[in-house]
Amino acid sequence: MMNIPQILLPEGMSELVFAILIATSFAGSLITVAFGIGGGGVLLAVMATLVPPTALIPTHGVIQIGSNLGRALVTFRHIFWPALPAFTLGSVIGAAAGGAMVVNLPPEWVQIGVGSFVIWSVFARPPRGLRDWPVLVGAVSSFLTMFFGATGLFVATFTKSQALLRHAHVATHATLMTVQHGVKTIAFGLLGFAYADWWAFVAAMIVAGFCGTIVGKTLLNRIDDRRFKRALDVVLVLLSVRLIYAGVRQLLTGG
Repeated sequence: MMNIPQILLPEGMSELVFAILIATSFAGSLITVAFGIGGGGVLLAVMATLVPPTALIPTHGVIQIGSNLGRALVTFRHIFWPALPAFTLGSVIGAAAGGAMVVNLPPEWVQIGVGSFVIWSVFARPPRGLRDWPVLVGAVSSFLTMFFGATGLFVATFTKSQALLRHAHVATHATLMTVQHGVKTIAFGLLGFAYADWWAFVAAMIVAGFCGTIVGKTLLNRIDDRRFKRALDVVLVLLSVRLIYAGVRQLLTGG
């Protein structure tokens, strides 16, 4: 039987759920080390089935700050700094616009929206027109992240358009995502989300994610990329379908 300190458990969260989320944070960071993107989507999809909808996006954002900041610091000297100013401006605009709407969004629509967005991220590609406009990319992705959490695909499109070397791509993408999640976290704080109730849980998730990053560096060269990506897509779709089903059921039954 697990013996997890109560300080790590937000109100209403069981030890089993906590253990599943910690394992997912670890795995999500490992996935991101392997492919540069995807771990945040996996974490979001799992959290959306286990964390209250009102806490999902704010807590996921803080956890992603820790995950991306760690990668940015490790690759600090490779960051492409000219990409940041306009993207940051757009992120502030998008988060402000999204914050004005997200407080009135019913929980069931959060579940349906997250599930639909993750499925879209598996099968579709962001519009090419976004990639050369950092302010627009920052605004659109930050607006969407207030509702759906994981918008790394939008940001990755812009990062890729800079034709950076591999290390610079990873470093710059991690930095841009740190900025975006940071702006989002501030916005939710101003909207009144009680981060203090979740700080120990979030800290544990960040530590687990960092451990996943370290372990991933030594293990991922043994993984078949093609088969792993296919399995990842299947898991994401199944989790997303479950979310959409749960949201639709709540809409139809009223709870």
